Amino acid sequence: MKHRKSDILWKVVMEEVFDDLLRFIFPDADKIYDMKRGFEFLDKELAEMYPEPEKVTATRYADKLVKVFNRKGIEECVLLHIEIQGDTSKRLQFSERMYEYFARIRARHPKKPVSAVAIFTGQYGKNMPDRYTYECRRTRLTYEYPTISILDFPDKELTESDNPFALVVLAAKASLLEGKIPEKALFERKVLIAKMLLAKGYSTRKIRAIFVFLESYVLFKDPKMNRNFRKEIKSQDKNDIMGIDEYLKQEGKKEGLAEGIKKGMKEGMEKGIEKGQENSRRLFVENLLKNSNFSVAKIASLANVTVEFVNKVKNGLKIK
Repeated sequence: MKHRKSDILWKVVMEEVFDDLLRFIFPDADKIYDMKRGFEFLDKELAEMYPEPEKVTATRYADKLVKVFNRKGIEECVLLHIEIQGDTSKRLQFSERMYEYFARIRARHPKKPVSAVAIFTGQYGKNMPDRYTYECRRTRLTYEYPTISILDFPDKELTESDNPFALVVLAAKASLLEGKIPEKALFERKVLIAKMLLAKGYSTRKIRAIFVFLESYVLFKDPKMNRNFRKEIKSQDKNDIMGIDEYLKQEGKKEGLAEGIKKGMKEGMEKGIEKGQENSRRLFVENLLKNSNFSVAKIASLANVTVEFVNKVKNGLKIK
């Protein structure tokens, strides 16, 4: 279940701090990209090119295809591929997946430059491949792509960074400690990250986006610890920068949403058939429609379904 929820969290936070993500990956990003022109997230298009859309696997992915503009005014496609809690036994499949995405994007956009980056959030990211090689007799193809493992970055480097995405990485690293250190120690680490988030002087929008990622990505077995975390941060957020008061008011809805996601996705995974998968998506979409203010397009992106599918569910619920 955590895998399914984690890829949604990654997709959302990537959109909210995408400019900082580019800067984190490419130190010269501001010289390369025209950040003021904004970005277009091509989730629907990427879904159409997904190599194995119905394959059930324990390894989750949060993929993003983003249209950006370089300083010369030329459109580029940036493919971001985040592997969540990866499995080193899938090394070959992963590199082949990266190449298939790249080949299909190039086929669809032959005139546009395409760059790709793989980000590994699991324990074994350092052991994952940075290339795909195909060879048949004397025919040989090698596709290389830059890779980042969150474990490549020491905590000290991340805490001293002024880049908001560094705190996203710090939260992801903290998540890897779940069950490996005492919950009290994990609690203190999570609170420290939240305090840094408040002290860095980021925009309110980015603070809230990273806070939601941190709050939902690093969890405790004891529900009381999760509630204590919210109370602790509320006491620190004197000016309600993160909108914690509003956030806590919605907590009941959020917990109901999480339970709905769990129920729907569990049903789909257990049945492993088309009907179960469609029902799980429908349940997921229903809960987002009922318990969030996301737009139809945003819900379609998070649920990996079409806008038409979301509207059909919405009409069935008679939501205005």
